[in-house]
Amino acid sequence: MLFPQENRTTTNAGATPQGSAAPAPSAPPPQQIVVQAPSSGIKIPILFGAVIALLGVCGYLFYQLSQLRGDLAETRDSLSAQISKLSEESSVSVQTSRRNIEALEKDLAKARSQATQLSGEAKAAALAHADEVAAKLQRAQDEQGKQLVSFGNEVTQVKNDTSAANSKIGEVSGEVTNVKSDVAKNRADTEKLVADMKSARGDLGVQSGLIATNAKELSALRELGERNYIEFKIARTKQPQKVGDLAIKLEKADPKHNRYTITVTADDKTVEKKDKTVNEPVQFLLTRASQPYELVVNDIKKDMIVGYVAAPKVQQPRSSGASSASAKP
Repeated sequence: MLFPQENRTTTNAGATPQGSAAPAPSAPPPQQIVVQAPSSGIKIPILFGAVIALLGVCGYLFYQLSQLRGDLAETRDSLSAQISKLSEESSVSVQTSRRNIEALEKDLAKARSQATQLSGEAKAAALAHADEVAAKLQRAQDEQGKQLVSFGNEVTQVKNDTSAANSKIGEVSGEVTNVKSDVAKNRADTEKLVADMKSARGDLGVQSGLIATNAKELSALRELGERNYIEFKIARTKQPQKVGDLAIKLEKADPKHNRYTITVTADDKTVEKKDKTVNEPVQFLLTRASQPYELVVNDIKKDMIVGYVAAPKVQQPRSSGASSASAKP
């Protein structure tokens, strides 16, 4: 809920040090509780947690590469065993064929010798037998040739599979190297962005978180994951523009002096924020959250403002009995 702030006047000379006794007034002053934003000290651990998660992804890829190499070693052993088995089978087959061919050649020579000694029908029968033996010999030689061609094809396929596996390992190794480089670069870029960003005290007197001044810094804040960020471009119109839980209307934009005035409606209440500057955290307290909403304008143009609203990620309603910090203009 947006709460109007009570009018009060404080001076450094009249301020009472914290912890010292103050004169008892005739009536107790109104109590005001300011909800402090979480310390920015936890941002760096969260950042390093994200970096550790990225390193875990890299480690997982290294583990996958190790598994792939193990599978390739097993495949190579299996292929080597298959090649050895095929070599043995081919050797046995060749030797058997050779013996068969030698026996057939002997039979053929014997048949031809007998054919030369016979005449008439006996000679014709001997020649027919010789032709049959020659045909068997040709078939045996053809079968042996087919076996040799098949064996050569299988060896070629094994070589192709091995080459493909080696190529796959090269690709995975390249991907792991790229991921490792990206992790290192992202970590360095994020650390630099976080180091360059600053926090500021908002117009409610509540310490703000880190303030993003451009798109890269806003992306780094999103990676921290502490708040929900909603970007906006609001032109000067008659009707307010909805930005998350807020309805914002641009009343005045002064790009020459980098100042602007808006009215914000939330929880059925409207509050004016007057003469705010670029990158100044403008804070609002809503009943649905114990932490303040923050509006930051990064650029002021003619009749337009550009920036973002940072909303608490955890929507925890504020205690109804507690005094609230008002949204002062």
